[in-house]
Amino acid sequence: KINRIVVSTYQSITGTGVKAVRQLENESKGIEGDAAYPYQIHKNALPHCDVFEEAGYTKEELKLVRETHKILNDPTIGVTATAVRIPVVGGHSEAVNLEFDTNYDIEDIRKILFSTDGVVVQDDIEKNQYPMPFFAEGKDEVFVGRIRRDLSRENALNMWIVADNLRKGAATNTIQIAEYLVTNKLIKNNVLA
Repeated sequence: KINRIVVSTYQSITGTGVKAVRQLENESKGIEGDAAYPYQIHKNALPHCDVFEEAGYTKEELKLVRETHKILNDPTIGVTATAVRIPVVGGHSEAVNLEFDTNYDIEDIRKILFSTDGVVVQDDIEKNQYPMPFFAEGKDEVFVGRIRRDLSRENALNMWIVADNLRKGAATNTIQIAEYLVTNKLIKNNVLA
């Protein structure tokens, strides 16, 4: 059973639109102009995707929570999200932590990911192979890497997920993997098969 999901997203400026891309281009050249963000985006990270809503969360962060509950059909899963806008053109990235109620076999997780349509596993740290927005740009696949046990929690897993946000939304990366697990009965009522 998945008990908790912690996700931090690092979202491309292209998620905001052309005005944000122009802002980054202008700032990188030292030119002032019409801004999409309340602060400089060049050489910066803004923990502010969309408008702020309840409890200090942004609309984007609450959307991640709601969509995760909906797809996994379990509103009892603890889900928390932080969404950060970064000066990248080409893709959104996510640091995802999944906590299960029992131990898991990391090789089973890898097999699930390797066999998932539309998912490319890039996970060879000895060769510095891991997903990056630069490589995801223009591609339909979701790239997953840095798959590892969470050393601070006995039944938790960490992974890094990247996709071209113009082809897939920020929440879609995590949700697509969860949908596969549910559809293929690898999770039954939120329990690994």
